[in-house]
Amino acid sequence: MKFVDEATIRVEAGSGGAGALSFRREKFIPRGGPDGGNGGPGGSVWLVGREGLNTLADFRHTRRFRAENGRRGGGGNRTGRAGADRLIAVPLGTRVIDAATGELIGEITRHDQRLLVAQGGKGGLGNAHFKSSTNRAPRRTTPGTAGEQRELKLELQLLADVGLLGRPNAGKSTFLRQVTEARPKVADYPFTTLYPHLGVARLGKDQSLVLADIPGLIEGAAQGAGLGITFLKHLNRTRIMLHLVDASENEDDMTRGVEAIVTELHRFSPELARRERWLVLNKLDLLAPDEREARVRGLTARLGWKGRTYGISAATGAGCDALMRDLFARLDELRRESA
Repeated sequence: MKFVDEATIRVEAGSGGAGALSFRREKFIPRGGPDGGNGGPGGSVWLVGREGLNTLADFRHTRRFRAENGRRGGGGNRTGRAGADRLIAVPLGTRVIDAATGELIGEITRHDQRLLVAQGGKGGLGNAHFKSSTNRAPRRTTPGTAGEQRELKLELQLLADVGLLGRPNAGKSTFLRQVTEARPKVADYPFTTLYPHLGVARLGKDQSLVLADIPGLIEGAAQGAGLGITFLKHLNRTRIMLHLVDASENEDDMTRGVEAIVTELHRFSPELARRERWLVLNKLDLLAPDEREARVRGLTARLGWKGRTYGISAATGAGCDALMRDLFARLDELRRESA
């Protein structure tokens, strides 16, 4: 299914039912008095988080969601039935924005989490509500109030622990296939992923982490060039970024590529650019064995890189196990620090 990370929908809560105008009429009970019941409240519209979803594609065709109206009250002080709520399933990581005001209403980050986006109307009052010592036979009722109506903008930001960053054809999809069960498309020609892929890596039974393969960035992405600006926001939730570089290129091209992507990160979000980022030289299998270590050291020196650096081959799996063990250990540290 094609990845869709933005959608606009209209939600309409149900209106409350009207109050009833009724008087008690029974044999042998004269002057029974008013007994009109209140109307039922209208149904509300809720967004509900679902773990199994990873796209907003369902909203491409269905864009209007309505809850049920409340029923009117009845005689005998019977309250009208409440309108049924409307539940809308969305993927985890969905941000909900009021399209008219730009206000952030909330975010869905947990399975079964509910977010109220349109409140149902209140039920009207029946004439029994207005009975008093001075008004024994009121003929006054009120209608139910209208439910809220809103245009909502939904934005999906992937919930991943680790984001894979790099130029097109750096080997991010191959790396994701190597360390997880995800199966993104790979090819032996210059090719870039057109939408993000998620994969889950496991260490034993109880430890796992989620990796997101973000489509390759090109120079000018933060200004809208290529696909990069569409997906840079998916890195906002990651704790660590792996910056993959094609080690088979010459050192000048590698250096320019790394610096260009760092520039795009700064342009898009200075906060994101400061996030922990590891340099990973991929495709070392394409180099002679005696050149590999020198290539890693040479790029690190040219960049003045102070962070962690790894040399791997995603195609053969060389170096991937050590990288993943360090990732698990570092994420455990970050989780303990945040807790």
